[in-house]
Amino acid sequence: MQAYLTLTRRELASFFLSISGYVIISGLALLVGLDFVTLLNSVGSDPVAMPITQLFFNNWLLWILIALTAPVITMRLFALEKASGTFETLTTTPVGEMQIVAAKFTAAVIFFAVMWLPTLAYLFVVQHFANQPGSLETGTLCTMYLGLFLVGCFILSIGCFASALTRSQVMAGMLTLVAGFALLTLNWLAQNVPMDGRWQVQVLSFFNLSQQMLDFTRGILDTRVIIFYLSVTFFFLFLTLRVIESRRWK
Repeated sequence: MQAYLTLTRRELASFFLSISGYVIISGLALLVGLDFVTLLNSVGSDPVAMPITQLFFNNWLLWILIALTAPVITMRLFALEKASGTFETLTTTPVGEMQIVAAKFTAAVIFFAVMWLPTLAYLFVVQHFANQPGSLETGTLCTMYLGLFLVGCFILSIGCFASALTRSQVMAGMLTLVAGFALLTLNWLAQNVPMDGRWQVQVLSFFNLSQQMLDFTRGILDTRVIIFYLSVTFFFLFLTLRVIESRRWK
């Protein structure tokens, strides 16, 4: 456990003790802020049927930003250490491969969560000027960010797997980016394919990320969706572990 915590602190330091980490956070805050301002201007003072929280988390720019930030966070996790030669040194220390994968993934998830913390300010600003103190419910807010957290874990696990496959950060980033936009394509298909009893359509419905996020913003917790996200996340972390362990046989 001590080795895991030490590795996690090491990975977090690489994010927060470098200028690049703060550039990423600032860039995301700027883009999300511009999107939020555009959303408010489009709504204006007219009443809308959907709460502002649902409008905020139910637009395509949000998913594009998640797909873009995941490669930036994960591409260096394994690829950089392989390219610099420090990964071989790390694997010869008395630290298990599972601890290495878990520590790197934990650091990536923590950084991802910190990146999205500024969006809380946007929602509280709207609540303040709406003159409705109870309009932002704590339960709905928690489920909303739980959905964002689960989606982040999903895509970051894919990024960890991609980074473990190659020594090139650029290649790892491109693989994660392609995977992210593939998920967006599946999301679009799930929204536009008529639902019927075919098993293919039922499987495709699990990739309807927009509808799932809409449910989270409504305070709805679907255990099937949560289990799906966790299962896929652990599956890609398992693949990452297998890739790391395979280096022993080379």
